[in-house]
Amino acid sequence: MGARVVKVERPGVGDPARAWAPPDWGGDGTLFLASNRGKRSLSLDLARLEGQEVAQRLVDRSDVVIQAFRPDVAERFGLTERALRPGRPRLIVCTITAYGSSGPKSARPGYDPLLQAELGLMSLTGPVGGPPVRVGTSVVDLGAGMWAALGILAAVRARDATGEGTNLEVSLQDTALNWVGYHLQGVLASGEIPGPMGTSLPMICPYGAFPTQDGSLMVAAGNDGLFRKLCDALDAGELTEDPRFTTNPLRVTHRGELEALLARTTAVLSTQELARRLEAQGVPFAPVRDLGEVSRDPGVLGGAFRLEPHPRVPGYRAVAIPPVLGGSRPAASRPPPQVGEHSEEILGELGYSPQEVEVLRSSGITG
Repeated sequence: MGARVVKVERPGVGDPARAWAPPDWGGDGTLFLASNRGKRSLSLDLARLEGQEVAQRLVDRSDVVIQAFRPDVAERFGLTERALRPGRPRLIVCTITAYGSSGPKSARPGYDPLLQAELGLMSLTGPVGGPPVRVGTSVVDLGAGMWAALGILAAVRARDATGEGTNLEVSLQDTALNWVGYHLQGVLASGEIPGPMGTSLPMICPYGAFPTQDGSLMVAAGNDGLFRKLCDALDAGELTEDPRFTTNPLRVTHRGELEALLARTTAVLSTQELARRLEAQGVPFAPVRDLGEVSRDPGVLGGAFRLEPHPRVPGYRAVAIPPVLGGSRPAASRPPPQVGEHSEEILGELGYSPQEVEVLRSSGITG
């Protein structure tokens, strides 16, 4: 969306996420490829004073610094807000931590599944009565990145008004807590602790996946009107008069009975026939698909999942960011970089001569 991003990586191996594979594509793990389009890569050994000096020069030219080291590592590398702020009043420093910068857990390392486990997401995911299940994508990591981006935009707007930068912190713990916020409020309100509900939602019924002859279809009848339309679509109008099902709270109370009655009807229909009936009545629905089916969907291929030029990966596709600005999606300015691909270019911009760059390279400070 207009930012010029420099990713600082260790010389040689680079970001560890490059090796999170298989699957890989062109030598890098697909998790790395999906998260690093549009960035330039500067390889830098931040454990050495010379590398930190380069980083400080880069900070002098930056509006925003984002770092996700443990507090002790950030201190060692000179990347804390306290170390970066002097002489840089307009700088915005964004720190992403696992458990926050203070408190008994602040020094603990954190990864997405650990926070999913500790903050209750796993307890809500999976089949009814089943074991804890990790959400199938890294929602805590991705969510923290989104909150960081939102916070940075707010900090930029505040700087426009005041001329002053600020220190911004986002933690994986707070992000995970935010995902389960309304569930926690439910615990406080009722004293009942929710467990996994498969595809259902605790406070709405019918709201979940129903079996068909050849698969499953997700149905979202989120109010009384849609429930009546669902019953009409299934030729089950008598259910709307059943005193157990006349309101959503009653349907939630009698969830098991209602879902069993509906499933008895949907199971004898093909997915296509059930979809046709629901669409005719205006009932929200979606087929339950795997990612192979998603990757072949013309609607997806014509929108966010698009071909992008890549020098090492013929046919490279990537998912664009969701915002559509002025009627078009922001274009990726460059493919995911190789480790240190832009080091010489960036160092030149920072004022290093070719001879100085060669010294940095030969001494292993950059690569």
